[in-house]
Amino acid sequence: MRIVIDTNIFFSAILNTNNQIAKIILKRRSKFNFYTTDLLLKEIENHRDKLLKLSNYSENELTKIISLLTKNIRFIDARLIPKEVYIKCLKLTSKVDIDDTEFVALTDHIKGKLWSGDRNLQSGLKKLGWNKFITTKELLKELK
Repeated sequence: MRIVIDTNIFFSAILNTNNQIAKIILKRRSKFNFYTTDLLLKEIENHRDKLLKLSNYSENELTKIISLLTKNIRFIDARLIPKEVYIKCLKLTSKVDIDDTEFVALTDHIKGKLWSGDRNLQSGLKKLGWNKFITTKELLKELK
């Protein structure tokens, strides 16, 4: 199963490496193939100080945790998403949260599911007919 991880899911895993989200990402030989775009790395760098403050990690610890978590994720350059897919998703996300366009477009492009904890994004896109989300609970059920 192809799963696109968005920023808020990844941040949850960073902030609590013992939570279910981190355990799903770190599980070896799982039936999930995790994907995201390079935007995730940009977001980590943009919010690095906040992550350090919230987590109480040292710089070194944070770097190690990010490295460990990203090991099981394939990073896709958003420029590889076909223009027509990106534009279609941009029209949807511009009405909800334009910052998530890359994640939504990648999900469509790879015919996957978007793992997001952003309830506003979920409800907004569902109202527009886009419902390719998967929840942590559903992922845990799939692992059993």
